[in-house]
Amino acid sequence: MSRLDRYIISKFLGTYFFSILLIISIAVVFDINENIDKFLTRNATIHGIIFDYYVNFVPYYSNLFSQLFVFISVIFFTTKLAENSEIIAMMSTGVTFQRLLRPYMISAAVIAALTFVLGAYVIPKGNVKRVKFENTYKRRNVPTYTSNVQLEVDTGVIAYIGRYENTVKTGYEFTLDKFVNKKLVKHLQASTIQYDSLSEEPCHWIVRNYQLRDLQGMREVLTSGARLDTVIQMEPQDFLITKGQQETLTSPELKRYIQRQKARGFANIKEFEVEYWKRGASAFATFILTIIGVSISARKRKNGMGIALGIGLALILAYIMFQTISSTFAINANWPPALAAWLPNIVFAFIAWIFYKRAPR
Repeated sequence: MSRLDRYIISKFLGTYFFSILLIISIAVVFDINENIDKFLTRNATIHGIIFDYYVNFVPYYSNLFSQLFVFISVIFFTTKLAENSEIIAMMSTGVTFQRLLRPYMISAAVIAALTFVLGAYVIPKGNVKRVKFENTYKRRNVPTYTSNVQLEVDTGVIAYIGRYENTVKTGYEFTLDKFVNKKLVKHLQASTIQYDSLSEEPCHWIVRNYQLRDLQGMREVLTSGARLDTVIQMEPQDFLITKGQQETLTSPELKRYIQRQKARGFANIKEFEVEYWKRGASAFATFILTIIGVSISARKRKNGMGIALGIGLALILAYIMFQTISSTFAINANWPPALAAWLPNIVFAFIAWIFYKRAPR
């Protein structure tokens, strides 16, 4: 890389991280002011507020609004370069606009990779504590029960729970049917089924007061008992979905969860699908918004950065609003989740091309 590349990259990344530090610090102050009463009245501990909530709050919202920080950073320092006639000096030596974009794209690649890795693999692990804290001390509306749950836990094996109470990890009116070639071959019926959260073995359930019917042609073998320890391929999170649960799964976990729920016939997983596709789309948006930002702010104007910053803020707010609306349509209006996540990028890629064509040469 040339000295010019290193200069622009250092300006870009320096302004980007400084803007994150500044804006997130303000956001934390406002969040404390808004929620301090809830934390005190609901007996949240200082350790929980700091380490479970705010330590995970900062990286989550920094990554969530990364596109905003990128846009502000590009416009802010590029406008300064234009005001100081530095861009004019660069182009007078034969540097084309395409060549000028190279260090910007390198910086955008660094931010996009960082955003994707954090959003897909790192931040979801911290979100487990953050979402649990929010549901406990901020919302207090966590679902603790569900009813009439029916799902396919294995090929040809259908489970049904009349009512599930998450506070005691217990389901009532449980049945488990196994079909072979569309014929019922086994039927398990129990008064209760309890999830064994202390067991090292996943999906371990304790069935109580059960009766098992084994259908063997014209014969029927009946077995009953007071307790049966068994492994059933289902967990409480499969049918008791809490708000923000999709944010607590890494991308590989999210993909497996979506595939498993689709195989079981669950249709209410649009939020998980949108979250999966949006992680990649948000990272890629860094390149699009960088091109728009440079194209807008590379021209020297008499009124300084006011016009460029105004246009930039309008565009980034339009992008965020567009992203929110398309996600809502995917969740509530049955849009394809992949299309909903990538549609804002497609539209703004066309806008970026228009600004790029009008950029100074």
